[in-house]
Amino acid sequence: MVSARYESPRLRLSPDRVTGFVRETEVARASGIRRFILMTRLFPVLGDQLSHSLPSLTRAGRDRGVILMMEVREEAVTPRHHKKKIAFILSAMRHFAQELRTAGWDVDYVKLDDPANTHSFAGEIERACHRHGTRSIIATWPGEYRVMRVLQHLGAELEEDTRFLCTRDDFTAWAGERQQLRMEFFYRALRTRLGVLMQDGKPVGGKWNFDADNRKPLPRDVMVPPSYAEPPDDITQQVLALVEREFGDHFGELEQFGYAVTRAGAQDALNRFITQRLGRFGDYQDAMRQNEPWLFHAHIALYLNCGLLLPSECVAAAEAAYRLGAVPLNAAEGFIRQILGWREYVRGLYWLKMPNYAALNALGATRKLPNFYWTGETNMNCLRHCVRETKANAYAHHIQRLMVLGNYALLAGIEPRAVNEWYLLVYADAFEWVELPNVSGMALYADGGMLASKPYAAGGAYINRMSDYCRTCRFDPAQRLGDRACPFNALYWNFLAANRARLEGNPRLALAYKTLNKMPHELVTAMQARAGRLLEQHE
Repeated sequence: MVSARYESPRLRLSPDRVTGFVRETEVARASGIRRFILMTRLFPVLGDQLSHSLPSLTRAGRDRGVILMMEVREEAVTPRHHKKKIAFILSAMRHFAQELRTAGWDVDYVKLDDPANTHSFAGEIERACHRHGTRSIIATWPGEYRVMRVLQHLGAELEEDTRFLCTRDDFTAWAGERQQLRMEFFYRALRTRLGVLMQDGKPVGGKWNFDADNRKPLPRDVMVPPSYAEPPDDITQQVLALVEREFGDHFGELEQFGYAVTRAGAQDALNRFITQRLGRFGDYQDAMRQNEPWLFHAHIALYLNCGLLLPSECVAAAEAAYRLGAVPLNAAEGFIRQILGWREYVRGLYWLKMPNYAALNALGATRKLPNFYWTGETNMNCLRHCVRETKANAYAHHIQRLMVLGNYALLAGIEPRAVNEWYLLVYADAFEWVELPNVSGMALYADGGMLASKPYAAGGAYINRMSDYCRTCRFDPAQRLGDRACPFNALYWNFLAANRARLEGNPRLALAYKTLNKMPHELVTAMQARAGRLLEQHE
């Protein structure tokens, strides 16, 4: 691994803090005492850094500084995050602080309802510097460009986040002068370097990717085991009451809160997935079923992204299950690809392309986000189920996010910033480094193909093939026109027609445009008119 850190030339503190340092030094000199004034080092730990192996903690040592943890309103309301997401992060933070204290660390923990709380990272770090006579701030590289700039402005020394399997410098070196930064080739390089699912220098099974074997619809008679859940303890109960009191008007529900909020609980969730659901994850990872939000997915991204689990242990557990013959290769490889491939890849791309990446809008999308993304009140059954499950659980699996919610946003031409804000606030696992590339690059094609080789656009036939949503929907996925025609059909062909100049040359869309070009002009015009009416209704 390449180690990197940001070195600040000096600590930036408010004038009163600097004055305090000067006065303390003058008093010491005037008294004739020749002594070294030791000023404590401050080690901020953020809500997505809840790992005992955090680089800045490793550096700190138990007697060399104070660990600062902060619950700040600014992070909960910008944007207005899902109530369950806020509760999960606050409870996990409080449990982590308790573990650190038990292990002997000096932890300065600022709670949300502290009357002196400034409710911003910058304000709380400056207050802590004043309290502890801090000489330096040492932090681990954060998960958001905005927060990185705050820490740099405060003069923090930033340690590279070694919890990831690929450093930012490693990704930059891999990207080099490549014209296309395709995840598949990054994934192969990282697997080779780390020796994951490899044998004699070649991929196990003779193929790098078993995605073609991972697209089966879910038969009606396949039973789904329950996902991991644990009852809230006293700390979590207190947090739930706090969130309902302080953020009760936010999107989402707090009922049936069952997230793990400690590393031990997160490890139990991983183990249950490996033993009970990984075996069928490969076959059915793209499937969707009404009233079954978890299916055979791991539901551990929230634990990975806040630090309760490490990617290396998740990859190792899946590979071990395959090597022992407990799960098929397509299941293990499919799961490992999501972590070793997509997760590491999108983080590298995020830091390589920020801050400009956030403003990209290659397709010129300008429409507002429809209200049904908040309420779930729509006659489109697939969207209704996905929004309502998101509201209840702060979770939806990747195909629901990409091919239902994201697909509609793409076809409707919804402005990327609005879509990104929605995804960031509604999902418990969403932090900007992982959310932004997945939404702007994968779902919306807003980066013009920097991440994905084509827009992931689809009509009603795809949703019908991969789910049972259409069986109880008022719309028919087989119809293109008429009041009963699935809205996704007209929106799909309208999207291709409207973006012909931008997309017709894409080789992966050649078949779609060949079909469009063979359609009677009257049919295309009629579908465009229906799409226009639908979009007006949804505004």
